[in-house]
Parts: sequence; C-alpha cells; structure tokens
Amino acid sequence: MTSQPTLISDLDLYHLAWETRDFSADPYTELEAARAQHPWLATVTGGYAVHDLAAIRDLLIQDDKLRTSFDGIVDIMNAKGTAWGRFAEEQMIAMPDREHAVLRGAFAAKFTPRYANQLRPIMRATMEDLLTEWAPKRRIDFEEFASYYPVAVMTRMIGASLEDIPALRSAMETLGLAFSQDSSLLPKLDEAMAQFDDFAIRLIRRRQANPRPDDEPDLLDILIEAGDTGGITERQLVDMLIFLFVAGYDTSKNVLTYTMNTLLDHPDVYLRCAEDLEYCGKVVEEALRMFTPASTFRATKEDIVYRNVLIPKDTLVFFLINVAARVSADIDNPHSFDPDRVNDPKLRHVGFGLGRHMCLGQYIARTQLQEGLHLIAQRLRHPRKAGQPGWRPFPGNWGIDGLPIEFEPAETEAAL
Repeated sequence: MTSQPTLISDLDLYHLAWETRDFSADPYTELEAARAQHPWLATVTGGYAVHDLAAIRDLLIQDDKLRTSFDGIVDIMNAKGTAWGRFAEEQMIAMPDREHAVLRGAFAAKFTPRYANQLRPIMRATMEDLLTEWAPKRRIDFEEFASYYPVAVMTRMIGASLEDIPALRSAMETLGLAFSQDSSLLPKLDEAMAQFDDFAIRLIRRRQANPRPDDEPDLLDILIEAGDTGGITERQLVDMLIFLFVAGYDTSKNVLTYTMNTLLDHPDVYLRCAEDLEYCGKVVEEALRMFTPASTFRATKEDIVYRNVLIPKDTLVFFLINVAARVSADIDNPHSFDPDRVNDPKLRHVGFGLGRHMCLGQYIARTQLQEGLHLIAQRLRHPRKAGQPGWRPFPGNWGIDGLPIEFEPAETEAAL
C-alpha cells in the first residue's frame, strides 16, 4: 500500500546559500551536500530548488500544473512599481495565453534549424570582424570580447545600426543581473529598461514607416507582422524585442566564455575545433551539459505529488537546469569534459528548458556558438590564462565574470 505523500515543508532539506560568492564560484560542493540530504530537493531563498536532472525533466513538462512566476521574483526583489518589475511581469513568457500563443507561434515557425543555418554567413562575418579587431592585442578579457558577438549578430538580424551596439551591450550587461535577487540593482535596471525602450520604440516605428523592400522578412519584420495580425500592442512588441536581445545575449556570451575557460585545459580539443566545424557542435553540446547561465522557475497552479512529495499550490520552485546535468548521479563521470560522450536521451541536458517555454532561439544559439568557436580556435592560437576568472551571481544569469587570456594571433604562425 502506498504511503501518504510527505508535505514538502515537512522535509528535512539542505539550504543552498546561492546568494553567496562562494556558491557562485563553486556550486557543486553545496549541491553534493544537498543531494546527500535529499535526492532531488533543497531549499533556497523564496522557495525550493530541484537539482536532479531526471526530476527536472519529469516536472518541467507539466505545463498544465505549473505557471511562470515572475511575480514571485518581483516580490523577492521588492520591484513592484519599477520599470523592470513591470517588464518582468509582462514579458512574453509571462503574457496571457492568447498573446503568448500569437507571438510564440510566429517565432516558432521561423526559428527552425533551417533558419539558423541561413544565419551562418551573418555569424561568420560578425566573428571575423571581431577577431580582426581583437586578435592583434595578444592579451584580452575573453568575456568582454565574447560579449560583442551575440549583440552584433542580433543587431544585424533586425536591421539596426551597428552604432547602437555599445549602448545595447551596456544595457544587457545590467539586465543580465536582474534575477540575482539583489534589490540594490533596481535603479540601474530601470535605467537599462529606459535605454532599451527608447531603442526598440524608435526601431519599430522607423520600420513601420519605412518597410524594407526585401522579399525575405528579417526578425523585426516578423515581430511587426505578428503584432499587426494578432492584435499585439506596441508595448508588447517592445517587450518582445527586449526579451529576444536579453535571452540571446547571456546564453551565447556566457556559454562561449565558459567553453573557452574549459578548453584552456584541453588544448587538443581546442586544436581540433580549429580544424573541424562539426566537432565544434559536439564541444558546444558538452559545454551546455556542464553549464548554462540560468536556472528557471515556476509556481505550482495546483497541488502536485511527485516521488511521494506533496508540493502545494502556489509554491515557488526553481529548476537548476544550469548545473543539473553535471551533478546528476545518473550520469557517468559528470564533471569530466568529453565532447565524444554518448548521452542517454532520457538524461539529455535541459539547458534550453522544456515544455511550453522551451527556448525559441536554441537553434540560433547552438549555431552561433559553433560558428564562433570554430573561427576563434583558428585565429587565437595557444590560448592560456593570464589571470583568474571571477563569477557572476548564481541566481540569475550566472557565468564567468572576466576571463583574461593570452594567445598568439594566427597571422604570426603558419596557416593551419
């Protein structure tokens, strides 16, 4: 006979102090301690954390029982009434079902592997331009270098001026810290929102007044058309454009920086990346297994019983998709970096989420990382650390904060 489920609040769970610098630099020690106390649950500020990959995969697809809970994060941040708080509660992921379906449907039809492949020339041209500027320096902050790549690609995808890149990059650096649960950031977050609002409104109105003559619509055309046909307001269009920028920025920049940091200890893998574009795809997937920038969160819409644990309605649950595939007991040698690893499909990483809110831009992100890594490995030869990296806050868009490296530009050596 099945026993009565245990109420989640009655469990003796390990508390993850994920707001601390020590946790950001090394979450794995704490997560091992959490797993020793409970196989898939821990507590965090404001709710509970699911850290086991299999549990995340089981729960995160239950869209009928979960809702996005940006209101919960806004409450933790004391951000009610702020510009960022409004954006957090009204962005696409948090939109009402009808508006969400309109916008997601419009982009899902376009954001396909085929579309990502069509963007490869833009990605290559963007990275080549960056490398031409940065490679002669011989010593750089790789994280700073990598930050210009996704914003420049996105800017070209929507037909914006490349002159906007520095301001957009600055705003996205700020917004990337938004979910760190640090309310002292709110004035800067509001400033970044105002900057992005001004950019997006001007861009949308200019395109509406002067449509492009090209037959093939770009990303901005798709957004405007979705608004015209679906009854989406300008405010929602602006929020969607901001959301696309921010989501694409941190994923590509932080994953690319993490990958380089890892490859500094695997020079044989790095050398092969310069020679083999397809192999770069494997390296990216293994990097995504070991690291992605953000966890995701949901609130329960009803009582949920899972593995004999009762999670009551309106419980805030964080899913640690950013580390789960590295700490899972079900994966062999999870801390070992192995691009040729054969993964069980049931234990595939969930770096891009699951269910209704699975990342729309995952194919673009994967392609962008693959192309960028291939060209970097060709141009920045024999990279090595020139200082110790720092780490961004774990709750939020986690990742390396500064990665100083030295290298030889390819032009000084024989061609590959």
